[in-house]
Amino acid sequence: MRTRSDRMKTRRIHEWNVSPAEARRIQERLCRELTLEGDFGQPRTIAGADVAFDRSGRTAFAGVVVYDFPSLERIGTATARAPLTFPYVPGLLSFREGPVLLAALERLEIDPDIILFDGQGIAHPRGFGLAAHMGLLLDVPAVGCAKSRLVGKFEVPGSAAGSRSELREKGDVIGAVLRTRDGVRPVFVSPGHRIGVDGSIEAVLACLDGLRIPKPTREADAFVGRLKRGEVR
Repeated sequence: MRTRSDRMKTRRIHEWNVSPAEARRIQERLCRELTLEGDFGQPRTIAGADVAFDRSGRTAFAGVVVYDFPSLERIGTATARAPLTFPYVPGLLSFREGPVLLAALERLEIDPDIILFDGQGIAHPRGFGLAAHMGLLLDVPAVGCAKSRLVGKFEVPGSAAGSRSELREKGDVIGAVLRTRDGVRPVFVSPGHRIGVDGSIEAVLACLDGLRIPKPTREADAFVGRLKRGEVR
């Protein structure tokens, strides 16, 4: 387990103050650097990260919650807030949320072995969604667990918890459609970096506690909501 003296660092491999056209070119370039190999292994820590915005749309709030694994006991949190500088553009979510997320992640005193993001990994028009982008910049295994599909075709999985089907784009498997609870809408899981599809599914399944959304991202969403309301700092 890494601690304060060895906290995660962000690779500075592109600028954030770019146009949407340049952001797309960055995605197209960096997606070739992703490593989509690796399994869930035996992590000691796992985290969920999420972002919220104020009503004016001028400020972004990020929250990260770290858990011991496999107990899923909360052992650390970090927050950040920052002015929004990038517009809302479909497919460019990471350029809007990335800077504040990285600021929060860099403040963690216990670094996670794996991070779950409420967004896409490679299941993205340019193969470089939020989890892929953050995973590459941090060089940490990252998984996208989204509530809805962005790209890809699939068959509806069975209704029982744990049922899954492949998410495919142009003949390639880019993720999975996973039923996390009997009879509820599935989630869309895709690897971001340093983990494969099977490992990503395993990570999500290992973080379920009876609800549709895995505990790390569900509680990160609640945590960042409290931050936005001024209930935590």
